[in-house]
Formats: sequence, structure tokens, C-alpha cells
Amino acid sequence: MGRLAQWVVIEADVAVRRMSHDQKVRLADEIYAQQPNMLASILALPGMGVDMSQLEVALHVLLVTFQAMKLSGHQWPLITEDIQDGCLQRLTARARFNEGLPQELANRVIEQFHTEHAERYLLAFVYGWLGDNDLMGVRTEAQKYLMLGALNLVECVAFVGAVKPTQ
Repeated sequence: MGRLAQWVVIEADVAVRRMSHDQKVRLADEIYAQQPNMLASILALPGMGVDMSQLEVALHVLLVTFQAMKLSGHQWPLITEDIQDGCLQRLTARARFNEGLPQELANRVIEQFHTEHAERYLLAFVYGWLGDNDLMGVRTEAQKYLMLGALNLVECVAFVGAVKPTQ
């Protein structure tokens, strides 16, 4: 099981939705200070064609993710560029693997991925938020990058959350 309980993810989402613009800026400053690569991965999306309204969706995912990390009480290691790259490679490999499967088998593989995911509540939040904002269909290259960026945040949090601290 992951570090982020269901209540933590829900509480983080509620807290971020209630934040003023200035409070969100201060939270982004905290992210920059503690997890700068997470912030950079989202701020790079406009260079891949993501428009400002879609960027807001990705920023919300980032803010909720970081807020949940804070609420968890866990000490989070730095998510490095190498960790991000490795997680993205695994994420895209899973997607490519599913492409060739018959629909029924693909659905079972996807369901198993979700139920066994270390951060399944954060993953569910991200899928729900993307769906609420009509971004699950991935109709453009920009939407593909946005989805990969948001899902990679989850993968990175799951990866570093599983790392045992060294004494």
C-alpha cells in the first residue's frame, strides 16, 4: 500500500479547491523549494502545445499531489529527473503493451494496474480530474503530453514513496 490514504487525497483536493490564487502561488513556491522537478515537469507542458486552460488542469493535479504529500506526514525524497525519466519509460511501456491486446484482456490488465497501484487513490483522483475536464479522450498530441505528465506525477510519488530511507 502507498503512503497516501484516501482521506489524504480527498482532503488535499478540497484544500486546493478552497485556496485563493495567492495561496496557490505560495504552495507552488513550496513545490519549487522541495520538489522542483515536479514543478518543472508541469511547467514544460506549454512547450509541448498545452494551452493555458489545460495547463490549469495539470497544475491542479500538481498542487493536490504535493498537498497530499504534505498531509501524509511522510518524509519524501527528492524526485529527480532520472526518477521522472524512469517512471515515464515504465508508464509508456505499459501503454504500448496494452495497445495490442484484445479489449477484454486490456480491460483486465488496466483494472489490475489500478487495483494494485501503490498510490491508487492518487491515481483515481488524477483519472477523475482528467475525465472531469474532458481530457481522457486524448484527441491531440498536447493532451497526450498533459495526460502523461499528470500520470507520471503519480508514478514518481509511488516510486519515491516505496523507497526505504537509509539510516
